[in-house]
Amino acid sequence: MKNLLPLLFLIIVSCKSTKNMTADFVVNEAILINTLNCPENGDCTIELLPNSSLEFKNDEFGNLYPVISEGNKTIFKYIYTRNPIPNTQDSNYSEIVFAELEATISEKTLTDEALQDVKLHFGRLCFCKGETGYYPIKNGEFKISKSTKNTFKIDFNFKISEVPQIISTINETVGVKSNETK
Repeated sequence: MKNLLPLLFLIIVSCKSTKNMTADFVVNEAILINTLNCPENGDCTIELLPNSSLEFKNDEFGNLYPVISEGNKTIFKYIYTRNPIPNTQDSNYSEIVFAELEATISEKTLTDEALQDVKLHFGRLCFCKGETGYYPIKNGEFKISKSTKNTFKIDFNFKISEVPQIISTINETVGVKSNETK
């Protein structure tokens, strides 16, 4: 019996530690934050849109475009907007990354083909003839991990071949209100 008591204590402590490190997050209201890691010539934001769903449809020319509607998921939207070039028309330039996460955001790692499990897409919006639009992301690694009690970290490295890109890495920590489950 004396030998079992330390083992039982170790099991209980291990279970508690694991439970706290793998806690999930529920986003109850829309979140918009400015990011810390952004190219100097622009602004970057992250939006989390709860109770939504994401679908990519084709227009009459076969180009993809996003449709966000009411649903039971949380949409992750990362936006890079380059500063306009002074005295230059049509110098607007943006890159957008979309993902459709579960309503309860939990730790996960997705690689390459599995990136489409969360509908990861890259959008390049500019006056760039033949080099604009939305494209599924098929090469990269997307990781969500818990940072602290009320924050989670997104680490995402990716590459697309269809159009040039400025953003290929997203490393940001997102805070949520105390709505942690379990």
